[in-house]
Amino acid sequence: MRSPCFVSRWPPPMLLLLLSPWPVWSQWSATATSSGTPGLPHCPEACACAPGGQANCSGRALPAVPAGLSRGLRALLLDHNRVRALPPGAFAGADTLLRLDLRENGLRWVHARAFWSLGALQQLDLSANQLEALAPGTFSPLSALRSLSLAGNRLARLESAALGVLPLLNALDLRDNELAALAPGLLAGLPALHALHLRGNPWACGCALRPLCSWLRRHPRPAPEAETLLCVLPGRLTLSPLTALSDAAFSHCAQPLAPRDLAVVYALGPVSFLASLAACLALGSMLTACRTRRHCATALGWLKGPRDPGPGSPNA
Repeated sequence: MRSPCFVSRWPPPMLLLLLSPWPVWSQWSATATSSGTPGLPHCPEACACAPGGQANCSGRALPAVPAGLSRGLRALLLDHNRVRALPPGAFAGADTLLRLDLRENGLRWVHARAFWSLGALQQLDLSANQLEALAPGTFSPLSALRSLSLAGNRLARLESAALGVLPLLNALDLRDNELAALAPGLLAGLPALHALHLRGNPWACGCALRPLCSWLRRHPRPAPEAETLLCVLPGRLTLSPLTALSDAAFSHCAQPLAPRDLAVVYALGPVSFLASLAACLALGSMLTACRTRRHCATALGWLKGPRDPGPGSPNA
């Protein structure tokens, strides 16, 4: 008959661990906490990770993106740190990352290839930083991006080449920057965009504002938000709502060329240049030939000299 005090012939693993010497226990504890969260792989150093692939590195005074990013990460929270710059390949290895939060880092510089490995990224928050400009191609690799926040920076101009073509982007936040207008073609590369936040910028009522005003008319906004979108008339101190500027307000502006017209210009431009060059060369060759012939005739006349008078001439 078995003793009632023992339900198993062997003690449980935890009991063995507790009864083991101290060095073994300390080694297990260090191994369990070295990756941030026990039992969860792919966790960057100095971050706390949770099941599902989220790495929380918020508010840890990190001066750079932590090393050790790898596949398996879905969300990387780096807000409220001291990441001042993003070098090329800053997120190498994080191919499956879907969400990246870089708010309030004092970020001033982003290399054009900083996001090259983030083709699956869907949400990017760069708000409340100190960005003044973005290099061409900065966001071009983010073909799956759906939400981008650049609010609270120092952007005075946002080139269309910086965003590129983002076919799935549906939310763009540009509030509280120093934008006076949007670059031509910027909104054309965002076909899925329907949420555009623009408050807190010194918009100037000029011809450069025409594409933005056209987009706003096609995408009506709630009344309170639309009333806060104001632009300053050049040379005046009066403000005008952006939504009140119709096509007639831009009648004095030059019309942009249609794609077909641009194709004609690009096709005929080189041809006309080459034709003009060939005509100039032909005319120059003709003038050179005429001058050469004239000089030859003068030289022949000088070599022959004056003819001798004949016997029947008056001077004989």
